[in-house]
Parts: sequence; C-alpha cells; structure tokens
Amino acid sequence: MANLPQSLSVGVSSFRGRGGMSSSSSSAGAPVNKDRKMQSVEQLVLDLSNPNLRENALLELSKKRELFQDLPPLLWHSFGTISVFLQEIVSIYPVLSPPNLTLAQSNRVCNVLALLQCVASHPDTRLLLLNVFYFSAYIPLYLYPFLNTTSKSTPFEYLRLTSLGVIGALVKVDNTEVISFLVSTEIVPRCLCTMEMGSELSKTVATFIVEKILLDDVGLNYICTTSDRFFELAQVLGNMVGALVEQPSSRLLKHIIRCYLRLSDEPRLKAMRMAYGRACQALKICLPDMLRDDTFSSCLREDPIMRRWLQQLLLNVNGNRVALQAGGFDHMP
Repeated sequence: MANLPQSLSVGVSSFRGRGGMSSSSSSAGAPVNKDRKMQSVEQLVLDLSNPNLRENALLELSKKRELFQDLPPLLWHSFGTISVFLQEIVSIYPVLSPPNLTLAQSNRVCNVLALLQCVASHPDTRLLLLNVFYFSAYIPLYLYPFLNTTSKSTPFEYLRLTSLGVIGALVKVDNTEVISFLVSTEIVPRCLCTMEMGSELSKTVATFIVEKILLDDVGLNYICTTSDRFFELAQVLGNMVGALVEQPSSRLLKHIIRCYLRLSDEPRLKAMRMAYGRACQALKICLPDMLRDDTFSSCLREDPIMRRWLQQLLLNVNGNRVALQAGGFDHMP
C-alpha cells in the first residue's frame, strides 16, 4: 500500500523532461533507462484491465506515481482506466454500512484514490475530474460515501484520509470553478464531519479544504449566506480549538485560525456586505476564549505567521482594545 502521509502531499513533484524521470540526463544510459521504466509504467496501466493483474498494478503504480510527470494524462486517456478506478471504488460500497471493511479492501481502494489524487494534481487533468460525467455522477462524487462514514477503525480512517487527499489536490490550486463544484455538491458538511471525529491528519486535511473554500468568494458567500451554515462551521471550529488544549497540533491550529480570519474579513463584494457583517458580529460571541488568552502562546511563539493571523483576527472582531488585552502578540520573542 502507498505511504498514506506521502499520498496526502497534494501536488505533483517537479521533474524535468518528457516522461518525468528525476534521474540525471547527463548519464550515458539515462535516456534508455528512462524509456525502459516508462514502458514498465505503460505495461502496468495496461495490466489494470486484467482483473488478475489489477491489484499488483494498482500497488506498483501508486508507488511510482510521483516519479513520472506524464502518469496522470496517461491514466486519464488510456482506454477504460478511469472506469476501472470507479469499479474498484463502487465495489466496496456494500461493506461501508454496516461497517465490514477489511484492511486489505481499504488498502486496494486507497491505491486507486492515490492515483486519482495525482490526476487531480496535474494541470492537464484536474478540471477533467469535475467536467466529465461517468455513468451516473461526476467522479469526485464517488468518493463522498467514504467521507460519510463514521467508523474510527483503521481501514475506514485510511479510506477517509485518501479521499480527502483527492479533494485537497483539487483545491490546492486556486480555481473558482473547483470551489463552485465542491460547494454545490455539499462537500463542506462532509468535511465538518471529519473535522469532528477524524484522526489529527484527517482533521488537518479536511480543515485545509474548508480553508481553501473560504478563501474563495464563492465559498465564503456559501458559508455566510445562511446562519445555519455559519454557526455549524463556527461550532465545529470551536470544538476543535477546545480539543487542541488537550492534544496540541500547531499545524491544525494554523488552519483553524486561518478559517476564523477569513470569516472576519471585510467584504470585497458589495452584494455580500450584509452577510459578512453578520458573520463578523457573530464571531464576537462564538470565538473561543482560548484564542483570546495565552492558551496557545507556545504555538504562536514558534510560528510568526500564525501569530499575525490571530492578531489580525482579534483586531477584526473586537478592535484594538481587546487585541491588546489578549496578550500582546507583538512582544512575543
């Protein structure tokens, strides 16, 4: 199985040359070696169509996915490959509820999702995931049942994590079309569910996705237009802040603060001014006290960017007086 944390490094590594191998082209045998390795990858893609060879092909391609720049287009344009991926994904739906997913089943589908993540990361194939209708739904929607699961067992956690990795790859590059698609298909409630009950890594990726959605005006408008959406997000963020007191995570805290900061931003679109105003007023009530005092002073001291974000958040919500009372962040060493 692919290394899961590595599979969540949304984005494609940068390699030179057609075929994308990272080995030096100055070596005399490099071109031949590169061609041989590319042929091996192409054969693995062909093996996906053979049910007897598929499991090994998925595993090997998942291991090699960051070594070949052209793997995502190859996967997308090779005949039947995306259909095979969806077939693998759908095949485990029956064991999601009641939760009977085995680790072997989870590993196999996680390899599929890791390959979909590299497709979602590539500039030539990213938007194709959103715009191509397969069977009865757009491709990302096939992942949503995995995000709806609540079992905390390892097979389900791996499945949620790699599914979030695909969505995270889509949002990493700013694109309003991607955000519009995701909010229209209700990705936010699914991320909020993971933010409440997932592992630290799953929570971090889910919060990153919500953060990227909020940073786009379409996503911010989606959250702030109705009080139900706003307060649901605020409640989840508040619960996460409280949990971090017992189990600190600077990485997760940074994403949470960035979400709060975006909710406190001044309006940039006149038509959204009322929604933004209500959101900022509401933050005065629901912003956790732990962000107003020195509870996370050690984390803030180590990360000047996070410290500035929190200071700006307090200025936006409460003005200079309260921000200064909150601990004098500027004076932290």
